[in-house]
Amino acid sequence: RLTHLPTGVVVACQSERSQFQNRAAAMKVLKAKLHALKKQEAAEKMAKITGVKKEIAWGSQIRSYVMQPYRMVKDHRTGQETGNVEAVLDGNLEPFIEAYLSGKKSDKAKAMEVDAGDD
Repeated sequence: RLTHLPTGVVVACQSERSQFQNRAAAMKVLKAKLHALKKQEAAEKMAKITGVKKEIAWGSQIRSYVMQPYRMVKDHRTGQETGNVEAVLDGNLEPFIEAYLSGKKSDKAKAMEVDAGDD
């Protein structure tokens, strides 16, 4: 029987006749379990970082570009609008990025308040 002290994972192997062979087999199983545990933690961390992903479907667009009869670009995630279509098409996305980041920051602050209220 082998125990990984930092994680508390316990592995036992009695398939071989020799204690040394059992120890080697248990070490392989322990390494595999630790690898799977590390992979699962990395996946959970990435899921936490990326957040909720929406399904890509019709109507799930981020921005609308209207050229006729009036000129406007609207970001549907934040509600940010601008009438300067040429600047946006030339790559000036700063107002949209700032609105998105400030919205994410306020969402995070609201989540912190909710967590603090649960204590």
